[in-house]
Amino acid sequence: MCAQNIVLSQRIPEPELMDEWEQVEAYATADFSAPHEMFVDLFEQRFGRDVSGQFLDLGCGPCDVTVRFARRYPNVQIHAVDASEPMLQMGQRLIKQAGMEDRIRLFCARVPLSPGDLPSSSYDGVIINSLLHHLPNQKSLWDTIDALVKKGGVVFVMDLMRPKDTKTAQQIVDTYSGDEPEILKRDFYNSLLAAYRPEEIRVYLEDTPLKSLNIDVVSDRHFIVWGTK
Repeated sequence: MCAQNIVLSQRIPEPELMDEWEQVEAYATADFSAPHEMFVDLFEQRFGRDVSGQFLDLGCGPCDVTVRFARRYPNVQIHAVDASEPMLQMGQRLIKQAGMEDRIRLFCARVPLSPGDLPSSSYDGVIINSLLHHLPNQKSLWDTIDALVKKGGVVFVMDLMRPKDTKTAQQIVDTYSGDEPEILKRDFYNSLLAAYRPEEIRVYLEDTPLKSLNIDVVSDRHFIVWGTK
């Protein structure tokens, strides 16, 4: 995708929304079972199974992670949010197939969010998978978490990690998306270039009420930010 190898000292932002039907269908039908199940497994490793209450899922996309999380945690109710209407339409289909319409409600909204934007103004926890790299800046995400998650609430964010250069980004795409459609490979490559690095998150959080959150690298392309508010 890029003939010249470029050092990625800074992120290269990508479009915030995935709202083209070709993009949405490619994403919704791709096999993300491994990283999505890893998301739920990593959550359980850090917070156990005794989790309940009203949770927020930001950037839910087609809701594969949302449904997996709801299956693992039957005492959790979820308000799932995405800014892409086509993604939410895909998500509603999956929720109906899973028989979870009474536990998962979908909302079309864009981060940042404030109390009053959703039916609840205070949540027991938030889960966020692969949203951060889509946003123009990280402030909007952490401000939303601070505003909507109650004191002592659970925070769990997993996102892509920007590689050192474009050659490494292409190698990651080739390794993990070799059989996927070209549009998905393109978006994956652009997402890697738009991703943050753990140290960038840590520097930012040091001056916020969320500075106690932990940051762990969990794969060659993922990191998590987790803890209680």
